[in-house]
Amino acid sequence: MGRDRPPQIPPTESWLPGKAERRQVLGGALLLGALVGVPLRAWHQQVEGQAGGASDSEKLLLARLSDLVIPDSDTPGAVAVGVPAFVERALLHGLDDTASEPAGKVRMGDDRGGLPVLDQVTRDLNGRADMPFLGLKPDRQRGVLEAYDAEAFGGEQGDHPWKKIKALILTGYYTSEVGASRELQYELVPGRWDPNLPLPAHNRSWSSDWTAVDFG
Repeated sequence: MGRDRPPQIPPTESWLPGKAERRQVLGGALLLGALVGVPLRAWHQQVEGQAGGASDSEKLLLARLSDLVIPDSDTPGAVAVGVPAFVERALLHGLDDTASEPAGKVRMGDDRGGLPVLDQVTRDLNGRADMPFLGLKPDRQRGVLEAYDAEAFGGEQGDHPWKKIKALILTGYYTSEVGASRELQYELVPGRWDPNLPLPAHNRSWSSDWTAVDFG
């Protein structure tokens, strides 16, 4: 596939990207400048030997959500670079304020860190689907998550649990080697400051300032 970018969708709209469209990352009004992220590689060093963790069903859900947000295309997607494991570790350690109580009925448990945020997302998605979300066909999963994303990023939702999970998926991917150097451009030292540069039609954002990228 080529590097054509689809037109930007206003923040009030929401959609789930196909393989050729995922760089808009599920629509939604998420500016990554608000994220506090830890590089994916640092988390891989801590995966072994730590007690606790997500259940098998929670791991399956994290994998499915990660794939829906950033599927494979001409570059590997979120699952291929290990984002679900990153999000699990991030939740266990309460990254991005996930250890504070989310909006909803689920209470936080100290031994599970921020995993109750994922529990709330699970309940919300299952409720919207009227059955277990993971039991839906892929197209139906996409539709349910699309509507849920629109709710999370529309209006005065505040501390919505899906915002936190989605933010961690994006953080994990765009701080991975693939996300930073293949999905985005990378130049450690540009060498000079150019105030005005031509912007090609298929230009990629720079990973040295990935938190400034507008994904929706």
